[in-house]
Amino acid sequence: MKTKRKNDMFVQFGQAVRKYRMGQGWSQEKLAEQAGLHRTYVADIERGVRNVSLRNLDKLAKALKITLCDLFAGISVGVRK
Repeated sequence: MKTKRKNDMFVQFGQAVRKYRMGQGWSQEKLAEQAGLHRTYVADIERGVRNVSLRNLDKLAKALKITLCDLFAGISVGVRK
């Protein structure tokens, strides 16, 4: 089992989702409801333990009224050296 690292892309993505959710003043339950997802799924995303599908990325962005690019802004991923 892998340990979570702050630079892990899943953790970074989860932090971004949480930031936008909190910016709306929403609970995880409210975001899940707005996106048509389960609350525990949203919680798993925010903890960085979910590999989110493109379909669910779109649902999250639409619910938060942001672009997919917004969700990934500031996330550093890429080729490892």
